[in-house]
Amino acid sequence: MDRLIEFAGNHPYLVSAAALMVVIVIVSEMRTRAQAFAAVGTHDAVRLMNKGALVVDVRDAAPYQAGHIGEARNIGLKALAGEAESLKKYKDKPVIMCCDTGMNGGAAARELGRLGFNQVVNLRGGLDAWRRENLPLVRGDEKSSRGKAAKA
Repeated sequence: MDRLIEFAGNHPYLVSAAALMVVIVIVSEMRTRAQAFAAVGTHDAVRLMNKGALVVDVRDAAPYQAGHIGEARNIGLKALAGEAESLKKYKDKPVIMCCDTGMNGGAAARELGRLGFNQVVNLRGGLDAWRRENLPLVRGDEKSSRGKAAKA
């Protein structure tokens, strides 16, 4: 034990760096565990949609009208807690949360998880990733079939 104290006294920068790395690892693990939801890629999202998953777009109405995933419901992030009752039949079914980049979708997924939804996932990369994969978007109030999304 005396040698450990001597080492720490002789190498304060090295000991400080090691302590900082331990703190970073602990914080990273805690953040990962705090996210009680999974993030899925675009192809996994299409598979879930083909199996009946609900897609919830948490963007504002104007960006939603400009282009969204077919059959996605538009519920703003701020209104999500109040609208959760209308989604209660999906508590035990897959729900895919999406936004532009995946950040607000993650927050929405955490919120629904706290409200008792069991299979909530976030679309990794949001609609930006969806567009990069050249998957179809619907404009305005048009509806598209899930089969179109699956073939893309």
